[in-house]
Amino acid sequence: MTMEKIDPSTEAVVPLSNWLSVLAGYVASGHPDLTNRQMALLLLVYLDPGPHTVRGIAARLHVSKPVVTRILNALSALGYVRRQKDMSDLRNIFVVRTPEGLAFIEAFAGLIKRLEGYGRQPESKD
Repeated sequence: MTMEKIDPSTEAVVPLSNWLSVLAGYVASGHPDLTNRQMALLLLVYLDPGPHTVRGIAARLHVSKPVVTRILNALSALGYVRRQKDMSDLRNIFVVRTPEGLAFIEAFAGLIKRLEGYGRQPESKD
């Protein structure tokens, strides 16, 4: 049985290699492992202006509100986000940033920035 691999001349190799480097650095960092959904929610909260509601996050990520609630439970336990009541409508809950979450996001961004040769084609080894 032969294993197929990506042709090194394809455009997919550079971004995938870069992403592998970022993920390897993330794994080695000792930060808690986040799922793709958790990371997407966290980036949404930190990169997009708020306010952020469960309903709005669910719509943006194309998941159900119970899925968002489970993600928020995990991220809240890590201290990366916090729930805050909307004082003008107590039925509504906002998802807000925390210093711990900001530190995590900045550390993750640092992994991307430190990636040597980010966005450049690898040199050929002829």
